[in-house]
Amino acid sequence: MPLPAFKRVVLKLSGEALAGDLGYGIDATVITSISDQIKEIVELGVQVAIVVGGGNIWRGIAGSAKGIDRATADYMGMLATVMNAMALQDGLEKAGVPTRVQTSIEMRQVAEPYIRRKAIRHLEKNRVVIFAAGTGNPYFSTDTTAALRAAEIEAEVILMAKNKVDGVYNADPSVDPNAKKYDRLTFLDVLNQGLGVMDSTASSLCMDNDIPLVVFSIMESGNIKRAIMGDKIGTIVKGG
Repeated sequence: MPLPAFKRVVLKLSGEALAGDLGYGIDATVITSISDQIKEIVELGVQVAIVVGGGNIWRGIAGSAKGIDRATADYMGMLATVMNAMALQDGLEKAGVPTRVQTSIEMRQVAEPYIRRKAIRHLEKNRVVIFAAGTGNPYFSTDTTAALRAAEIEAEVILMAKNKVDGVYNADPSVDPNAKKYDRLTFLDVLNQGLGVMDSTASSLCMDNDIPLVVFSIMESGNIKRAIMGDKIGTIVKGG
């Protein structure tokens, strides 16, 4: 059996990915599919941390545009990520994968507070750790959370799972049939060309800490394992 290319990873899941074809809320079928894919790589001995978004329930920027105070809207979005994290934890536990949810905002009745050393200890015991509630601060995205947590736990790569595209393109492939898909990029390419892979804060954090990014589609079963094994899949972003 070939060995995984990575030992410790951060998997970034958007809230929209959990909604599936429903477009809103949480699709139980999608949760089951993602949980089964994560179980595959845990059984390979890979240590998995997950950062989950909340866009399927609430988007802070959208709330702010409707007149809600931006900080308040962002905190509401953080709570949405906790709901997604709990749903994902339930799916993983049903699949037989021991899981812990850690939140940046304390809510001890439903999850542990985020403690870096404790998170690393869970990973070393082959538990999946789900980081929820973003960074705990408004004005920061869950992309930035993924970059920050990856640096903190010394993850080797961020796996950015997308639900609508299978990599990074120079234009929206759903709108432009001539959109070109990139196999490899640098973070400077992403920043200079405004490719929208992740926000500029997250991109800079990854670049400064030399954390590569693999952007791929979550909708095809087995893609997480392919990314872990180092197969050519999606788009790789690394370097300055």
